[in-house]
Formats: sequence, structure tokens, C-alpha cells
Amino acid sequence: MSKAASKTGPGPTVLVAIEQFFPKSQRGIEDKFSYRIIPFGMKLLVSLMRFSFIRNWMIRASEKDLPGMWGGMICRKKYIDEKLFRSVHELEIDTIINLGAGYDTRIFRLRGLTGVQVFEIDQPEIIRKKKKLLSRILHKIPSNIKLISVDFDREDVSAKFESSGFSFGSKFFYIMEAVTQYLTEGGIHKTFEFLSEAPSESQLVFTYIRRDFLEGEAMYDWEKGYQKYVAKGKVWLFGLNPEEWPSFLKQYGWDVLEDLSYEELSAQYINPTGRDLSSTPVERILLATKC
Repeated sequence: MSKAASKTGPGPTVLVAIEQFFPKSQRGIEDKFSYRIIPFGMKLLVSLMRFSFIRNWMIRASEKDLPGMWGGMICRKKYIDEKLFRSVHELEIDTIINLGAGYDTRIFRLRGLTGVQVFEIDQPEIIRKKKKLLSRILHKIPSNIKLISVDFDREDVSAKFESSGFSFGSKFFYIMEAVTQYLTEGGIHKTFEFLSEAPSESQLVFTYIRRDFLEGEAMYDWEKGYQKYVAKGKVWLFGLNPEEWPSFLKQYGWDVLEDLSYEELSAQYINPTGRDLSSTPVERILLATKC
């Protein structure tokens, strides 16, 4: 996994925390827990966003450099929330596994998950910090939630689970939000080998970066993003184009249910807020089911 990946952990949660300063009708996502869990050093920055002129200036600046990033993060979080909630309450999913969870607060902001087993997996540094933050905020991490540290490129994820002490359920819901692009090709295959062990009818949702962008064939107005994440930073390592995923997933026992662009999701999640947020085709989101 890219070493820089651990530095990006709080970023999406910081965005969610900033969203809480928008009027309720304009808010992309509801999450009162997000501000509490972000690292202390970032709380000052986020608190400044209560002033609309600073908040709007910052979003305009981010849209100029990385058009569609802000709206894309809202879309992917809303989409995953909805699919997870439906899976738990309609498909009787009883185990949630969040791979590369970072500082995500989904488990705490969504109601009705208290009886579901939850595994949150990430790099040791992030898990250590998140455990400390959660212990301070909640005093005790809920018994149905297990935080596990793992190096996706070097460690056996299955072995980590076997030693976790949890009993596995009958159907799993896997989340990989903003994870696949940070893995080496070897790490990707190790991760999907682990996912191939999933029980039938389990579901998997993940975001991914297009291969043609990573290889410099199409910029999609993300020239600055390409320089930051690919050419100079070498942060994003892996990606596939939409037409490549069905055969890739098939070899690990998964079938594609939906593969969507953020432009498609904007109509459902962004337009109702009345805000003028663009979308980017660089990143997409995919939902799959285990055969």
C-alpha cells in the first residue's frame, strides 16, 4: 500500500465535518459524530468553516484544483450508507467489514446497526489513533465493533480475522471506500483472495480510479490531480476501467450489480441540496454480490 495513504485518512471525515455547517436543507450528509473523531490539530481548521465566506472560498478552491472531488465524496458516502442500511434490514446481513476504514464514522451515524458485528480494518498507525480517539469520545468501544490493524500488501488478512475472537455471520457486507487506488497490484490480489472467501449472497461496495487516468491517457480535467496523486506523489497505484471489472471480479466469485459514475449519483444526492457541485469521472463506485 502507498505509504502516503495513511496521511489521507482524516480527509473525507474532515469534509463531512465541514458539511455540518451548511443549513440542513443544503447539507450533503448528516453526521454529528464527524467533528468529534477528527484529530485535534484539524479541529481548528474545521471550526473556521462555520463562517460561510471561508467555507465557500475553500470549496471553490478545491473545485478549481480537483473539480468534482467534494461532490464525489458526498455521493459515495450517501450511496454506501443507503446500500449498507438496505443490506442489513432487507437482506439480513449480519457482519460488516470496512476495509481501509480510516476515520470513517458510518457505523456511529447510522441507526439500527447495534446488533450487527463490525470489523474496521486499516493500517496500524490509523487503527492505533482511531482506538485512542474512540476510547476518549465513547469511553468504551462498543462490544460489537472490532478494530483490526493490517498491512494489506504484506499481511494475511484472513489470519487477522481468525485471531480476532469474533464469530462470523452468514452474510457479510464489505466496504472499500477510497482504498483500491492505494494498493499495489499484489495487494489488490491478496485483498480479493480474502474477499473470495465471503459467504454466498454477501455484498461488496468499493470505489475505484479509472486505469486510463492513471496511465495518463485521459485527464478528465484533472491535470493537477494527476500530478499530485500519480506523476509526482505516486500515491495512487491501481485502477481499472469499467469494462474490466466484471472479468476481474468473476475470478474471485463476485458479480457486478451496479457500476456508477458520480454524475449519475449527483441527481439523487447533490441536486436536492440546490448546491452547484460538479462531478468527476476519474473515480467511480461499484456494488457486487458474491456468487
